[in-house]
Amino acid sequence: MRFILCAGLLMAGAVPAFASGGLSCEAEGGSAKIAVESGVTRGMGSPVFNFRGSVVISEKSVAEDLRTTAFTGEHLAQYWLDGEELRLVLYREREGDKPHGYVEITVLTKSHGDEGGYAGTYDLTAYDGTGDDPEGKTVKLEGKIGCFVE
Repeated sequence: MRFILCAGLLMAGAVPAFASGGLSCEAEGGSAKIAVESGVTRGMGSPVFNFRGSVVISEKSVAEDLRTTAFTGEHLAQYWLDGEELRLVLYREREGDKPHGYVEITVLTKSHGDEGGYAGTYDLTAYDGTGDDPEGKTVKLEGKIGCFVE
């Protein structure tokens, strides 16, 4: 009986343990303030959980209802974390009965000297289908962003 109990305990200890950590990104200055936070599970592609983010755009040429946009996990269109790079694509469409509009943010970062630190750039596109132009209005912004993964 003791042998079976000891063998069971040893087998349980042989199962790999998957810990969780977090990721965060911030960009301030310029025409946009971006903040992203999420939990990250280690292993099996490092899936994210409790994802949330926001952008506040100060550029007045962007439609007022798109200038402040919140993101949740359903707005994380793409995600890549491999130890050397962290990439995110956030996409959220305008809600309500107004014509089509969206905010899309692409974050491209690479690991740098600090353990867990990533530095890179963001590209932000705000599209507004309202107004007289049948093509709509697109505003593109870019800047530097820093991220941390633990």
